[in-house]
Amino acid sequence: MHSTRILRHHRRVTAVGAALAATLALSACGGAGGESAEEGGEDQTVTVWHYFSADNQVALMDEYAKKFEATNEGVTVENVYVPYDQMNSKVVSAAGAQTGPDVVVFNGAEWGVLSQAGALAPLDEQWSSFADADQFPDSVLHGTEEEMLAVQGYVNLLGLWYNADILKEIGVEPPTTIEELEAAMAAAKDAGHEGITLSALPQSQGEWQAYPWLTSQGFDYSDPNADDLAAGLAMANSWVEEGYLSKEATTWDQTVPFQQFTAGGVAFAENGNWQMGAAEADANFEYGVVPLPLGESGKVYLGGEGIGIGASADSPTLAWEYLTETYLDAEGQLLAVEKVGSIPAREDAAQDPAVVDNPLLAPFSATLAELGANYPDSVIPVESVADVQTSMGQAWSAAVGGQQSPEEAAAGIVEKLQSLIGQ
Repeated sequence: MHSTRILRHHRRVTAVGAALAATLALSACGGAGGESAEEGGEDQTVTVWHYFSADNQVALMDEYAKKFEATNEGVTVENVYVPYDQMNSKVVSAAGAQTGPDVVVFNGAEWGVLSQAGALAPLDEQWSSFADADQFPDSVLHGTEEEMLAVQGYVNLLGLWYNADILKEIGVEPPTTIEELEAAMAAAKDAGHEGITLSALPQSQGEWQAYPWLTSQGFDYSDPNADDLAAGLAMANSWVEEGYLSKEATTWDQTVPFQQFTAGGVAFAENGNWQMGAAEADANFEYGVVPLPLGESGKVYLGGEGIGIGASADSPTLAWEYLTETYLDAEGQLLAVEKVGSIPAREDAAQDPAVVDNPLLAPFSATLAELGANYPDSVIPVESVADVQTSMGQAWSAAVGGQQSPEEAAAGIVEKLQSLIGQ
């Protein structure tokens, strides 16, 4: 079995840089229906499996199909919807039958699951000759030490949303440090408002939202230290004790706390760029976003969809051309900005006016460049990802909810982390 550490490309890169489900039976789980590009058939089909059901995400897939078909005569792109909770099993089953999609669009954190099942084709040869490879940070490249298997064309990540009306009322600016954040939350509480909303669910969503705050206090999966972890957990616990954060956060996924924020009465929300539409629709106050104030050691996971070529793709060459002209293309990444509000992974696209001149997107783009980290953390072996995320989410939830002291929660999890990660 291959080592499960992330592939590190020995090249210089500039560090820059949620799906819903419905129903569709996959009556034809086979790969592309037309002749392959290698065979030179005139009628060629690129089959793309994805799990998007939201209108704006489906519209993006349609735009990608039109874009590729317009510059490739005789080619048809067939977008096939697979429910989110069935994507992994469908792709793995298809790979076992030596069939499946030409292109698969999946939860980027799940690349390891698909990799272990042999469901993704290596991309090393294509990537080594890709002229724009140096536009992408290592944090959006996924694979083992031996093989590169997936890329994220765009990312979704967390920032600090703020209620500008409340900040004006209490006379503070958007915070740039944790000390400023805590002072602002204290002032908001004194004025009768809540301080912050976030998710502390005892599972992967909790771990996703905990990671920035824990790393801000020095915690690092590459060397799990109980004191650093306890410091991060204690900080969040103190927010509950001081009345800035509700204990109900232990029952909230990432949607509920943002609903709390857009209802008004809360100064801050730790949440993502994907909430732009919800903010526009539901917030009856002035709002904005700044990068999470995490200091020198803090990191923010880069989530979003991974893209790869199916292991049994009928047209791997044509599939790669599709990727380079859609997800990996600067123009294609700006379509994702326009349609979905996702942040381009490419350095040049991330600096486009459509991003940097957008006051809501620019902070996320800056976070990608300065604080972006692989999701899941690249030191975690593939087979341990789920256990690590669940265990850390449980520790985070227990500390926030007061079921355990931060020190107890940290001590209880570090030895397990060391075992799971192989430290």
